[in-house]
Amino acid sequence: MKIIVNGEEQEHNIPLTVANLLQVLDLRTEKVAVEVNLKILDRSDFPTLNLQEGDKVEILSFIGGGSPQRRHVRGRKRYE
Repeated sequence: MKIIVNGEEQEHNIPLTVANLLQVLDLRTEKVAVEVNLKILDRSDFPTLNLQEGDKVEILSFIGGGSPQRRHVRGRKRYE
């Protein structure tokens, strides 16, 4: 089965759900958003949605940020 993942063609020999694909790609489901054929999926659909030949999958990874760091600038506290 050929699918397009983030613009790159991939071939898989077994049927895949979205959850299986994320597992193959070593991505944690709670850290991504997934769109299949221009439809944004709810995480609860990941284990049940079967990918089909030619599906276009977009996976967006969330990158966490930290709390602002305090730095002193000319005698004042500044957050960045």
